[in-house]
Amino acid sequence: MALLARQLPKFASSNHTVIITGESGTGKSRLARTIHDAGPRANGPFVSISCAALPRDLLESELFGHERGAFSGAVRQKPGRVELAHRGTLFLDEVGDMPLELQPKLLTFLQDRSFFRIGGRELHEVDVRLIAATNRDLSRMVRDGTFREDLFFRLSVLPAHIPPLRERQDEIPVLALGFLKVALAEFDGPREVALSHEALDLLLTHPWPGNIRELENAMLRAATLVEVGHDIGPELITPALLVGETPDGESPPLSSEILPLAEMEKRALARALDHHAGHKPSVAAALGISEKSVYNMMRRHGLGKPPRS
Repeated sequence: MALLARQLPKFASSNHTVIITGESGTGKSRLARTIHDAGPRANGPFVSISCAALPRDLLESELFGHERGAFSGAVRQKPGRVELAHRGTLFLDEVGDMPLELQPKLLTFLQDRSFFRIGGRELHEVDVRLIAATNRDLSRMVRDGTFREDLFFRLSVLPAHIPPLRERQDEIPVLALGFLKVALAEFDGPREVALSHEALDLLLTHPWPGNIRELENAMLRAATLVEVGHDIGPELITPALLVGETPDGESPPLSSEILPLAEMEKRALARALDHHAGHKPSVAAALGISEKSVYNMMRRHGLGKPPRS
């Protein structure tokens, strides 16, 4: 991240293509916007499009536009995103998901910054700086034949890689407090809320499969549920960390799985028992419940054998 910070001003001042790689949720779109805002095109438009969100036919139309009557439903002329980004930046998010048959047209555009609208005969030229991003391994896709090698090299002029959050543990407290401040600002009146030591320990030991996006959601949830005059304890954070615990970056977004409350309680208890090596008073303090409740929960979920009273 220090290297990336040193490179950012040079990336921003350049007109060459930047390719941002990293797992989902690491902040690739934010970095793209930062590069745009810090460069000479900051007063121009920043136009983004997700290559993964649109089917092939619609993606081509969204990118390059179409003429009236070009296809069924094209009742009027429509400019594409590349035209809308004139004298600004075009951000192609998840470019690794672009269909193979559309990649030659993108390559042609990158070579001379000119294109034809779908169904059109007039060549259009634009002044656009391109930033692309992907969570895929494009070099492997080239070897597999699912991504064009010439397009790969055309995109990879200025590569920028964002490491996953689990490899940037020292940044977690700063990011968490920043997200917390933003989330608290949504409430009426000033609110001063701190993270407890137990909550911070939980943040530092979580693998963060959802990366920065997951951390932001966790802080938003904690800021919403914390009582006035209280600090944020692990009990307000743990449920938000129960979805997608694999650190491979391929887990679903934070909100994509809804767990029964009983399962959430069981996972939270098991996580706390493991973190505190089974020490019940520490588990009780971390979860904000009584030691008796810990024993009752262990019995209810079949987690170990609590001693007889």
